[in-house]
Order: sequence, then C-alpha cells, then structure tokens
Amino acid sequence: MKILTGNSNRPLAEALAAYLNIPLTKASVRRFSDMEVFVEIQENVRGEDVFIIQSTSYPTNDNLMELLVTLDALKRGSVRRATAVIPYYGYARQDRKSGPRTPISAKLVANLITVAGADRVLTVDLHAGQIQGFFDIPTDNLFAAPVFVDDIRRQHSGDNLVIVSPDVGGVVRARLIASRLGADLAIVDKRRERAGVSEVMNIIGDVAGQRCILVDDIVDSAGTLCNAAEALMEAGAQAVSAYVTHGVLSGGAVARVTASPLQELVMTDSIQATEAVRVAHNIRQLSIAPLMAEAVRRISEERSVSSLFD
Repeated sequence: MKILTGNSNRPLAEALAAYLNIPLTKASVRRFSDMEVFVEIQENVRGEDVFIIQSTSYPTNDNLMELLVTLDALKRGSVRRATAVIPYYGYARQDRKSGPRTPISAKLVANLITVAGADRVLTVDLHAGQIQGFFDIPTDNLFAAPVFVDDIRRQHSGDNLVIVSPDVGGVVRARLIASRLGADLAIVDKRRERAGVSEVMNIIGDVAGQRCILVDDIVDSAGTLCNAAEALMEAGAQAVSAYVTHGVLSGGAVARVTASPLQELVMTDSIQATEAVRVAHNIRQLSIAPLMAEAVRRISEERSVSSLFD
C-alpha cells in the first residue's frame, strides 16, 4: 500500500500516513508558468495499491485537476489499484437540476474521476447520499458522526442537550447523532429566498433552557448556522454550538461566525484550515485522520468498511 497526496490538504495526508506508519510516497505536484498542473511520481508504483488523498476544496478546480492528473500518472505507472480519497467532495451541492438548463455537476465530476483512472472512491459525508450512485466504481461514504459524538460526550457531558438540524434536509443526520447521545431533536424551519441567503421561520421542538448542538454537513457562507443560532437563543436556548463536517467558510464566513451567538463551531479537518480559521476564538477542528486511516487499511486488506460504524 502506498499513500500519495496532492496540495489540497497535506496536513491531513501526513496525519493519515503517520497513523498507518507508512511514509508518504514521493511525488512532485507543481504548476507550469501558465498554471498547467504537472505531476511526477518519484517512486515505483507498479503493481501497488495506491491511495491519493485530495480534497476538492478551494481552489476547487485546481485541486480537482491535480487529482485527475495524478490518477492518470498512476495509471500510466501501472498501479494495481488507484483509490481516490476525497475527504471533501466539491461540486456535491450540484446533485440535481435546480432549474431549466442547469447542470448536474456532481455527476460530471464523478465521470471525470472515473475516466481519469480511479478504481474506487473514499469520501466523507457526501452532501447527498445518492451521489454514490453517480459513480460506476465502488464508492465508500464515511460518516463523521462517531467523531462528533465522542467530542460532544467529552465537552458536554451532563448537559441537557438538544440536537438541532438547521434545515429539514439534515434531519436524518441530526437524528442519528441524537439517538447515539440519547438527546432530543429539534428542527429549524427556514425559507431560502435565493442562493446563499436563508431566513429562519420557526423552530420545531422545545429548546428553552437547553444546550443546543446544531449539526450539518457543510458550512459555506455560515448564514444558515448563524441565523439558526440567533433563532435558538431567541427561543430561550441556554447556549448554542455547532458541529459541521466540512468547513468551506468562504467570503466573510469566519467573521460572521465570530460575531454570532455560536459558543463554538467545531469542524473536521477535511478541508485545510485557513489562517483566519486558526485564529478564530470560537472555531475548532477535529481530526478525521484516524477514521479515514482505518477505512484505508480495511480497503487495502479487503475488509468491511461499514463495520466501522456498527
């Protein structure tokens, strides 16, 4: 087994390799002067089982192209199997036609990864589970829920907890965590007037005097989370924290979070933290390297991945 990484999230790749006690494969992933991506694998990979760690986060198109070119380089190097390990799958929010003459980009990206030479895909908390079906190769979708549950138990033991879904679409995810913690469930009902802007309408469930934990898969502009936190506090919540798998945090999102009623925003390291995230007083990262490393080990050894979540 060999572990290879692009430039999108080297710290996560290093942590994953350290957990498995395997050195990262030597490779050069660089740009020509016109920003073309060039990849050179500097070790023999013939007949090897290779895992490429690469989130397709900002800059999304550059990181996606790095992944595609790396897969092509590996295939031409005669690898036995190439697994694309994509902690954050970009374009996942474009999983259906949102209107006339609009693309389904999540399917297009799946096709690109397959044609580039991936034999299988490993990812974390897809925005929509049906994206697994967009691939014509085996695809494992890991869940960050066990990592969140362990941290919530450490940080909030003894508290009166209510797990809150910030929208109707995230109810299944929130219910899973609530059931593991033995906590109540609440839902924030919102109306989205246009992309990137949300308006909180009402809260379904009793949150008065409770410590609320918002749970979501992606935080981008942070408008939904911050509006939900304000609504929960207005409804009498004792305190509000949030647990989110993928911290995209584009534009002024970090400033919005630091100025919000959120006591803490906890994210995984599926996307490498920016300097603004690192210095924010109420944003914290949890590592999913051990979870992903166990999945990588089981795939390499042809063992069950789903049993990680039993």
